[in-house]
Amino acid sequence: MTDGTIPTAALGDGGPQVGVQGLGCMGMSFAYGPSDAKESRATLERALELGVTLYDTADAYGAGENEKFLSPFFKAHRDELVIATKFALSIPADDPTRRVIRNDPPYIRQAVEASLKRLDVDAIDLYYMHRRDVNVPIEESVGAMADLVREGKVKHLGLSEVTAAELRAAQAVHPIAAVQSEWSLFSRDIEAQVVPAARELGVTLVPYSPLGRGFLTGSFTNAEKDLTADDFRRHQPRFTGDNAAANAALLEPVRTVAEAHGVSLGQIALAWVQQQTTVHELPVVPIPGTRKPSRVEENTAATRIELTKEELALLEPIAAQVAGDRYADMRFASAGRE
Repeated sequence: MTDGTIPTAALGDGGPQVGVQGLGCMGMSFAYGPSDAKESRATLERALELGVTLYDTADAYGAGENEKFLSPFFKAHRDELVIATKFALSIPADDPTRRVIRNDPPYIRQAVEASLKRLDVDAIDLYYMHRRDVNVPIEESVGAMADLVREGKVKHLGLSEVTAAELRAAQAVHPIAAVQSEWSLFSRDIEAQVVPAARELGVTLVPYSPLGRGFLTGSFTNAEKDLTADDFRRHQPRFTGDNAAANAALLEPVRTVAEAHGVSLGQIALAWVQQQTTVHELPVVPIPGTRKPSRVEENTAATRIELTKEELALLEPIAAQVAGDRYADMRFASAGRE
């Protein structure tokens, strides 16, 4: 680590070393309203300068457009970073607005070839199953993913939103480097089963939405009133109506801790997630998303904030008081199947 850059952690047993904070790239092409391509490219470069080396995308983000957008940056810095992408959310030809979960081996092979082409790379460093199709045995899906490793198309395997039992079954087939799930001051359901299983198996946790999709930063208080019509947060139960008002009130202890440190709400939310590596004794590499260089600077600075036991205790009750599920349909999240 050099001055101003973040420390590193391993992705799984024997996996690559990455910065202890990654970058979620979805919003550069998809889901969070209009974006500025030039500013997004500057964000990618600034993140790398600060030691961020894990870059997260998926074939479903903008129907492949996010992978295409990231390709020039990945090619320019291929030996300096770790590319993570995902499969499983198939887009039907007759309805581009729908997503169908597919984990069957023929689809996995089709998906990886398409991602390799869009990314214009020879191999994907970390390949995730994005969501779980319970109608396909996970051993069958991971077996197909393992074939990709043997063929050199993929280097390491990951799973997203799986239960502890699914993780154990997958690990019995092939080593899993990382599990990606939502984990934040607002979303802590994975701590009951998934986190202990990951610790036991030597799997790194990669929390997505560690800033509660921006809500924990205080940047918006009601999605329907504050966000553009094409922002998908308008359809998430926590951010609308009475739930939004109730949840906004839960930010007060975050604000108290932030004022004590002289930092932003978001930095305290991120510092809390980063500190779970000590609390739960396993590697934790959150992937906050942003499209602004200044936000990357702010986010990575959170890796240098240490919360006291008293501050952790003050923040502890928040998650249990959150109103609304994290998705309108929780069947596709691990908590909906535990």
